[in-house]
Amino acid sequence: MTEGTAVLSVRERVVRVRTLLLLRWLAILGQLTAILFVGVFLDFDMPLSACLGLVALSAWSNVFLRVKFADNRQMSESWTAGVMAFDIAQLALQLGLTGGLTNPFALLLIAPVMVSATTLSASRTMTLGAFVLLSATMLVVAHEPLPWYSGEHYSPPFLFIGGIWLSLVCSLIFMGSYAFRVSEENRQLADALGATEVILQREMNLHALDGLAAAAAHELGTPLATILVVSKEMERELPPDSPLAEDVALLRSQTERCREILGRLKNLGDDSDSPLVRLNVRTLIEEVAEPHRGAGVEIQVELNGDLSDQPLVARNPAIHYGLGNLVENAVDFAETLVRITATWTSERLTIVIADDGPGFADDVLDRIGDPYVSRRREDQRGGGMGLGIFIAKTLLERTGATVKFEARDGATVTVAWPRRTLWPTLPSGH
Repeated sequence: MTEGTAVLSVRERVVRVRTLLLLRWLAILGQLTAILFVGVFLDFDMPLSACLGLVALSAWSNVFLRVKFADNRQMSESWTAGVMAFDIAQLALQLGLTGGLTNPFALLLIAPVMVSATTLSASRTMTLGAFVLLSATMLVVAHEPLPWYSGEHYSPPFLFIGGIWLSLVCSLIFMGSYAFRVSEENRQLADALGATEVILQREMNLHALDGLAAAAAHELGTPLATILVVSKEMERELPPDSPLAEDVALLRSQTERCREILGRLKNLGDDSDSPLVRLNVRTLIEEVAEPHRGAGVEIQVELNGDLSDQPLVARNPAIHYGLGNLVENAVDFAETLVRITATWTSERLTIVIADDGPGFADDVLDRIGDPYVSRRREDQRGGGMGLGIFIAKTLLERTGATVKFEARDGATVTVAWPRRTLWPTLPSGH
């Protein structure tokens, strides 16, 4: 089961070029509007030409990016981080010319970090955050006066500027961390659900082979019928002492056997008593446990209930894969024993998978079943990306099961279904 959890590969995060360029054009328009409003409409003293030059530099950089990535829809992570670093530097210079941290727009320094937190990796986001902190610290001591009325000078006390710096740092850390955490969880959930869909589709394709076999049987039926008719005619026309009589009789008998086999294939999936369609609990558990026997851990199976009234389970790839992943996880962490216990009543089937290993750690138990939650050591049996439990839980819950994780004398997983969801075409209790 572990190879199924590795269907996702670690890949570089990318950003849509159109989205990034649109955000930058909005920022450029905002800067231009603020500069013209303060410098022209309010007629405050400020280095208007230098500020407009920085805006023009950003605009030309956007034009350059549009030309460079004209044929691409996505921008690599390294390029995106570089563009955001450029935007931080440009805004820091803009603030340095217009009052530093006393400028009300200083809060916009954290905007590139917020964008990075939702799109880029943690390392890139932390690097950009450090760059913002460095820029903000330099703006505390190195900046031109805040634009103000001609002949007047507005200079707040240093303690006030220090308070702005501290609020900027706190906002950067809190908002950046929050945005990154939420975005990362959404990315992990989306990737894990994608892995689940791939695995389930693969299992369903295997399950659909009965339909392909029935179609093949239908197509082969006509030529086999022709062969059978011809072989019977030949058998009637040949004298009993002919050296070909035995061969023709063998050909006819084998043709009839082929027709019988194809007849069964045509009805594959229609026979509700076929083990290809449904199976009892004992068979289900044995099929799930068999691939993991011989791994150095004993697997015990216990059945608690009336054996003559075992629940019948529709052969469902989701149930097989989900239970198989849970058994594999138990085998990987067990010391010597994994116990699989099935208990049923007329209304409910419960399967408990328990191992004698260290159990779920307290910090994992609250998050068990979430994607990418794993406590495997490097020397642990098995491996993977922490998707196994998530995929198993997701698949089993889709079949109507409830899944519960507990830590009592090892790890215990309880999976329970209403019996009517396992084989809904049968009357209750059968």
